[in-house]
Amino acid sequence: MVAPLIKYVNALSAGYSFLISSLTGRSIVSGMPVSVSAELTNYCNLNCPECNSGSGLMTRNRGYMDIDLFSKVIKEIGPCLFNINLYFQGEPMLHPKFFTFLRKCSDINTTVSTNGHFLSEESAEKLVKSGLKKIIVSLDGFDQDTYSEYRKNGNINKVFEGIKFISEAKKRNSSSIRLVIQFLVNRINEHQIKDIRHYAHKMGASLSLKSMQILNKEKTGLWLPAIRKYRRYEQDGDGYRIKSRLPDMCARLWFNPVISWDGKVLPCCFDKDAEHVMGDLNEDSFRDIWNGPRYRIFRKSILSDRRMTEICRNCTSGLRFIKT
Repeated sequence: MVAPLIKYVNALSAGYSFLISSLTGRSIVSGMPVSVSAELTNYCNLNCPECNSGSGLMTRNRGYMDIDLFSKVIKEIGPCLFNINLYFQGEPMLHPKFFTFLRKCSDINTTVSTNGHFLSEESAEKLVKSGLKKIIVSLDGFDQDTYSEYRKNGNINKVFEGIKFISEAKKRNSSSIRLVIQFLVNRINEHQIKDIRHYAHKMGASLSLKSMQILNKEKTGLWLPAIRKYRRYEQDGDGYRIKSRLPDMCARLWFNPVISWDGKVLPCCFDKDAEHVMGDLNEDSFRDIWNGPRYRIFRKSILSDRRMTEICRNCTSGLRFIKT
């Protein structure tokens, strides 16, 4: 069977099993995931206050993914993948072998999300020529004071420079790489949305206005935008709750797992502290973990009562994103 056909057959199989599971409440899995996120590292050069890594809230060990472990994953499930994200927690371009990982994904649509501080003229050229499908650059303000309210220890001029390098390299090489500027909308920066939109257009980039996740519940009122459509949360008595019905289903458990830097398979990108480890790729194959008892029990618990799982109560599945 030719490679592209394998991907489509697998996607149909995974989609069918998710549909049946959602309708019946039984955990049925057929096929492999169609997308995966690989955490190259959970180290970061910034100290963003509502980020599990940058804020110091993370309790798990820190480190860098081993390239041999990554190669094992790509060999096993690569033929089924439509997309791979080379990021989770941390700054992926901090990994000393970052471009080696990127080369391993040459046959898969690959996305990288970065805070932009390592986008030199040389690295921008390499990224554009690598076959990378999409690069997301976080820019959460349009001047240093506003930007650094969230991106602690960040240098906005460094990010502006990096975006310019990518934009110019894209034009120079007639590349189809998609440049996305991501803007976490909060109360401090929402007045700059118009400026960011104009800037993104000037750079030939797409703009993603993203609702902000808040980990420190006591700080919700500080960060929550005044413009209601950009809010991820709404008032609930003396506190706040996510603007989602949290239905008892989750496509991520059938389509989009996460692999931490040390080889742990996690159910989704909201399990930032690896509280729900489905298995360890240093010990078992991905297929055995994907179809194993831990995953089966976890999927069943989500189908039964998703609200009972803490990481789900801050999840955006079922919540309408704001993207322009």
